[in-house]
Amino acid sequence: MSSEATVSDDKIVVFHYTLTNDAGEVLDTSRDGEPMPYLHGHDNIVSGLERGLLGRGVGDALTVVVPPEEGYGVASGAGPQPVPRSAFPEGMAVEPGMHFGAEGPDGETMMLWVTEVGDDEVWVDTDHPLAGVTLTFEVEIVAIRDATPDELTHGHPHGPDGHHGH
Repeated sequence: MSSEATVSDDKIVVFHYTLTNDAGEVLDTSRDGEPMPYLHGHDNIVSGLERGLLGRGVGDALTVVVPPEEGYGVASGAGPQPVPRSAFPEGMAVEPGMHFGAEGPDGETMMLWVTEVGDDEVWVDTDHPLAGVTLTFEVEIVAIRDATPDELTHGHPHGPDGHHGH
């Protein structure tokens, strides 16, 4: 992986990050484990972070502030809605924080996030849990390489050497 490479479309970028909200609370971090790889230009990460990393190089450390419009969207305001527990397969473990696709009223697939689980109802929200939140990413780029043809076809990284057993 060349230190001369810069972040651009069709590059695999590997970075460490710490994600915080407006209150400075840590929401997620890679610092306790492996850095995160993604395929630049293929919607693998939120658009605001991807835009902030464009043109950067290995070893760059930066802060990227991402407004809701370039993160997980603006909260719709609809809020969680109840769904009968019987709408889920019997025996399925349903827990807050889970997300899944469901068919919307026009036949389109829509994502739903579980916010609460009761005996008779499961509360779901069409908004991502971070919708409406300004995100701050502290980032350090650790590697950049060209994506393999398979990674470009599949739209995501396959591993440090570009191989993955799909």
